[in-house]
Amino acid sequence: MKAGFIGLGAMGRPMAANLAHAGMLKGCWNRSDGPAQALAAETNITAYADPAALAADCDIVVICVSADADVLGVIRRIAPSLRPGSIVIDCSTVSAATAREAATAVAAAGGSFLDCPVSGGVEGARKATLAVMCGGEAAAFERARPVLEALGSKVVHIGPTGSGQATKATNQIMCAGIIQAIGEAMAFARAEGLPLDKVIETLGQGAGSSWYFVHRAPYMARGEYPAGFRVRLHEKDLRICRDMAGRHGAHMPVVETTLMHYRKLIEQGYGDEDISAIFRLKSALFGSGDDGGER
Repeated sequence: MKAGFIGLGAMGRPMAANLAHAGMLKGCWNRSDGPAQALAAETNITAYADPAALAADCDIVVICVSADADVLGVIRRIAPSLRPGSIVIDCSTVSAATAREAATAVAAAGGSFLDCPVSGGVEGARKATLAVMCGGEAAAFERARPVLEALGSKVVHIGPTGSGQATKATNQIMCAGIIQAIGEAMAFARAEGLPLDKVIETLGQGAGSSWYFVHRAPYMARGEYPAGFRVRLHEKDLRICRDMAGRHGAHMPVVETTLMHYRKLIEQGYGDEDISAIFRLKSALFGSGDDGGER
């Protein structure tokens, strides 16, 4: 089966490259043409001028875009051109309701839809070690498995349509709590005058460690926040989580607190930095007026 890839952002570009290197990618499309042309030149695939043309040429279409409206917009453009029996895999992070709406549109066009959001950061996308959580029909999942396994090292069918996105929402809530705790802990360690590199090396092997501590505490120690998972994107994801929880009548303090902090960072011009930039705010708890880094 040959796949087409739509959306070549920070995550999508390395994911598409991995499919190309596995010999599964026929072509790609991106809203701005430059990234598509660059990937095509690098991997000898086709850079399509239109997503509908891509869909007409491919058995599987993989989507990785930023928001719910983007996903539904792509679905509207490709649905009339989908091949009978084709599979649309959406790796974006959107609401479960959006996944179900997209699935209905794809089914009406004679295809199958899988909501397959991913976790593991840009590093995981580059190394093809992402965790891929999938919702949709089991038969479509099995047909799509080779493509999914070229993207991640942990690929799991969770349940019916929307289950993948609900699982990703669970992950995003966990990330909110973890980055909050790491930011406070690192600000505390810095205020105590500890050598942050040694703290990270030691506690990275301790009971309180996590992927985020090992990979993002060094950003905090250096006071540098290159975009891995942007603040504004996690803020978008947490608003989805809040809306989904609201349908159960639930209020989630960790989510609300993190949204408040992210709004401050965005207002201060840090929305495109990695979420470890929350250290900027945590440092202020200890009277530090700078952006972090060892002192």
